[in-house]
Amino acid sequence: MIIYNSDLRAFLLQGKDVSYAMYVGEAGFLQHLYFGKKLSQADLQFLTAYHGNAVCAKTSDFNIDKAHEFAPTECGFYARGDYREPTIVVRRSDGAAMSRLRYVDFDLVDGAPLLEGLPCARSGGQTLTVTLADDFSAVRVKLNYTVWDDSNVIARNTEIVNGEAADVTIERAFGFAIDLPTGDYKTLSLVGRWAQERIPQIEDIGHGIRRFQSMRGISSHEMNPFVGILKPDTTENTGDCYGVQLVYSGSFAITTERFDNKPLRVQGGINDIGFNWKLASGESFVTPQALLCFSSEGIGGMSRSYADFIRDRIVNPRFAYAKRPVVVNNWEATYFDFDTDKLFALIDKAATLGVDTFVLDDGWFGKRDNDDSGLGDWFVNTKKLRGGLKPVIDRCKQNGLKFGLWFEPEMVSEDSDLYRAHPDWAVGKLGNEPSRSRNQLVLDMTRKEVVDYVFEAVSKVLADNDISYVKWDMNRHSVALGAKAHDFVLGLYDVLRRIFAPRPDILLEGCSSGGNRFDLGMLCFSPQIWASDNTDPIERLTIQDGISYLYPQSTMGAHVSAAPHAQTLRNTPLNTRGNVAFFGCLGYELDLRTLLPVEIKEIQGQIAFYKRYREVFQFGTFRRTELGWQVSDGKVTLAGVFHRLVNAAPGYERLRVKGLKPETDYRVTSLAQAIRVGQFGNLLKHVAPVNVNPNGALLRIADRHITLPGKPETLTASGAALAAGIMLSPLFRGTGYAPEQRTQGDFGSDVYLIEESDGE
Repeated sequence: MIIYNSDLRAFLLQGKDVSYAMYVGEAGFLQHLYFGKKLSQADLQFLTAYHGNAVCAKTSDFNIDKAHEFAPTECGFYARGDYREPTIVVRRSDGAAMSRLRYVDFDLVDGAPLLEGLPCARSGGQTLTVTLADDFSAVRVKLNYTVWDDSNVIARNTEIVNGEAADVTIERAFGFAIDLPTGDYKTLSLVGRWAQERIPQIEDIGHGIRRFQSMRGISSHEMNPFVGILKPDTTENTGDCYGVQLVYSGSFAITTERFDNKPLRVQGGINDIGFNWKLASGESFVTPQALLCFSSEGIGGMSRSYADFIRDRIVNPRFAYAKRPVVVNNWEATYFDFDTDKLFALIDKAATLGVDTFVLDDGWFGKRDNDDSGLGDWFVNTKKLRGGLKPVIDRCKQNGLKFGLWFEPEMVSEDSDLYRAHPDWAVGKLGNEPSRSRNQLVLDMTRKEVVDYVFEAVSKVLADNDISYVKWDMNRHSVALGAKAHDFVLGLYDVLRRIFAPRPDILLEGCSSGGNRFDLGMLCFSPQIWASDNTDPIERLTIQDGISYLYPQSTMGAHVSAAPHAQTLRNTPLNTRGNVAFFGCLGYELDLRTLLPVEIKEIQGQIAFYKRYREVFQFGTFRRTELGWQVSDGKVTLAGVFHRLVNAAPGYERLRVKGLKPETDYRVTSLAQAIRVGQFGNLLKHVAPVNVNPNGALLRIADRHITLPGKPETLTASGAALAAGIMLSPLFRGTGYAPEQRTQGDFGSDVYLIEESDGE
């Protein structure tokens, strides 16, 4: 709900548990009043009185400009009184860029706006548009605010309108700005690198300007387009937490600025380094949307608010609550070395495991036998696949599986028919030596003919074949676009919209060199995104944990790979590989043809368990815990307990489960573990009835076919007891095997099922 008080010239935006307030000061500036716990309309009187006295914005030009230096504003302007970084910089034809933006009027409508060429939040709400006019030009700025009654998220974006007779140049176009009260804060950001994406980082905000950004042309693995602002005492479950993330997939910047006794300014949008947008007379420019969030329940409260909002208003409604298929992808099984017969063998094996969809990855097109060739030639390589894709798809159908296919449409190989025909379509080619990475170049998606080619080539493959799942990859970046970087992103959004809007039943999975471009812009098109090229489950504990700070589990592609792992050589138990992947969209990316009998049985059990509770894992309320993660749908709770390195004499662990009814009794049962006999090594000769050589053939055969039954833990406890923490069975702490112990070793894990007790 949005309330306007005409006497105070104040606006109050009311969400579920949050309020956002601003007003028009005496000098005509739109000033920020409040963002936090929900207030009443009556509180506007106090807020405006306080700020009016503090700002002292009188009528002389000197006082107007001086007052604005300390005023908490909604849009920082340039070179006139406000010595902080501006939100918008527009240079006029005479070379001047000075601005001073004052309130003109407002408009209030039902619903969320659609942004031309840009993805954005959808469905319901109310939108307030406040128009500001520049004192020194005919440029106007429109600030859009959308609020939903059932959410703690507020959407913001900005529109710049050129009312000048001549062209102007936009040099900065941040979509939001907010000035928080003076005080101490910390920032929360998600940083990383390839194969180590979205690591949470918390830092004190000192004096000066801190910039969180990507200059890669995409939102990047190094920095997610998000910043959290925390009070010093904020924890996972308590304290005030502000969040802002951009609905954008290109180069971005979010800044914090703190000086003296001035408010803390947080603002951001399109990265302004190299940004230079010519805006003709009468035209307008729309910035990407920013989603602001407030939680008084710590970081976890912010996470849950964002997750709910993304499911309900970012993800395509066709897939918002649609069960994600269990997939098997052939990449780590075959890489480029496959043919029809090898794929048939993988498909047949996948069917016996309970898999839903088979996904054919890189290497099916053009002359693509390695990383050096073929990108851009989106026609089937019939030397590999006799008869094309149809026999493979038919084999999937015969086994009750659906079929998915990999593309990398934004790229081109120099050794390709496309490049030989259109070398000028590559970014940086004309008159320059293009930058290369992975022996490929970036297609110039700013050009209509390039976008049209991608649309036609991909659409033809989809039209000619029964494909239910598409993996859209992008394995390199470019800074050569310069001022055209934003155009590139608009071209990407355009082609995605044109390809998939007529095909609403195709599940699109985004991917960009693994975990790049995991952002809200892509999630508007791809309901799930490949979390990282690093599928090592112990590494994934950190990666998936970082993702959970912002995104629901249903958006996270999480696969089980072989062990020892290809990137770490870590030998992680199969149950842990499965348990980690459960807390996302489960898939398998290993050679099914080489699985041992015990592994086949275990994977069959994993998939059956996951499918039984798939909707809880994918759409349940997620919480980070002391020992791992939990998800709950209000009836069923699933808690994961994960270990890294174990100790010889481990202490006792307590399982704490949040969000249960305190006075209700719950049955807690651990998922049965299959314990490989080879795990005990030399210890076997001390406990076996016969002398067993730990390195002999007998044990090797037994390890392939036999597992020891781990006794599931079963107990009953109240919701209050579970919230306080219940004692778990002891970990392995001595020679031998005992079913009542949790036999884990390094990198072990458990999953606990918590359901209301039936009284038994």
